[in-house]
Amino acid sequence: MRPVQNWLDEYAESHQHPINVAIHWICVPLIMISIIGLLANIQINISILNAFPQYNHAGILLVAFGCVYYYFLSKPLLLGMIPVSIVMLIFVNWLSMLLYPLWLSSITIFILSWAGQFYGHKIEGKKPSFFKDIQFLMIGPLWLLSKLYKRYGISY
Repeated sequence: MRPVQNWLDEYAESHQHPINVAIHWICVPLIMISIIGLLANIQINISILNAFPQYNHAGILLVAFGCVYYYFLSKPLLLGMIPVSIVMLIFVNWLSMLLYPLWLSSITIFILSWAGQFYGHKIEGKKPSFFKDIQFLMIGPLWLLSKLYKRYGISY
């Protein structure tokens, strides 16, 4: 497996323009929320989650598999992604209690966020990284987190 810094450096190559970076700070988390929200419409039965039935859905599987992937890339970044993921799961639960169905809210967020991402890349003048390798969809959140780690002097 490639070192996490190689992934982050390659991702950063197509994310230099300040407007594109700002758009990513908004849209990457929203895309994560929307995907978890879409998957939350698929109920599962994991006995360990029976105490928290609002989280007994396929979105939790995405979070779990993402954590396994991040574990192999960088344990310090995984430790940062765990609370981020928990907050997103809580947000999706809150979103599910609103007036609109969760699937509709999630698909709306998904479409608008991807429109924002593509607009940012139009400004950047470079294609999104995931066109080169689908794994970059998982690297985007780490890239944002790594920027916070650098700002606060946390090594990863």
